This record gives sequence, C-alpha cells and structure tokens, in this order.
Amino acid sequence: MGKTTAVRAAMTKTQLYAEIAENTGLAKKDVAAVFDELAVAVERHVKKGAVGQFTLPGLLKIKTVKKPARKAQKGVPNPFRPGETMDVAAKPASVQVKALALKKLKDMAK
Repeated sequence: MGKTTAVRAAMTKTQLYAEIAENTGLAKKDVAAVFDELAVAVERHVKKGAVGQFTLPGLLKIKTVKKPARKAQKGVPNPFRPGETMDVAAKPASVQVKALALKKLKDMAK
C-alpha cells in the first residue's frame, strides 16, 4: 500500500462503493454484496445471546455493554445546585453498542 491522499469531503455510500470497485477491479454490485455480508456478520456477533463483540482486523472493535436496571431514588443531592436534593427516575436495563478504534486506525489519524 502506497501513500494515500486526504479526502476533503465525506464520501457518500455510492462514491465509496465506486472507489473501492475501481481500486480493486470488482464490480460495484460485488462491493455492495461484501458490505451487506459484513453487516450480517456484525449483527450475528452483537445480537442478543451472541458473543457480544466483533473485530474488523486492524481497524475497530464493536462490542456490546450491558447496563443494569437502576432503581428510582428520592432525595439525592443535586450535583448542579449544591444544597438542593432531587428525585432520580428509574431506568430499565439496556444494551449499548460501542465501537473502539484499534491501533492501525489510530495511527492513520496521525
């Protein structure tokens, strides 16, 4: 891989598919199929009951984080107005999806 040039404006999905197709010699239809299968692979890794993480080698790691339910609380000190108290509403358990940049991606930004 040689030196790459910086892109001055964000590419649309169509522009991205066209550039990848041109650089690899694949048809745009084939590139779109690869991205569709990548999305399916990510979904299979992060859906409920699955392993909960997916790594795109060298670029990023996608993982799920389970947040437990939180009970309602009354009379909690207000962090924004010292001396006052407030009520905190209950929150149900939830699952968050986080994407973490890996070393190769971090080095690209330098």
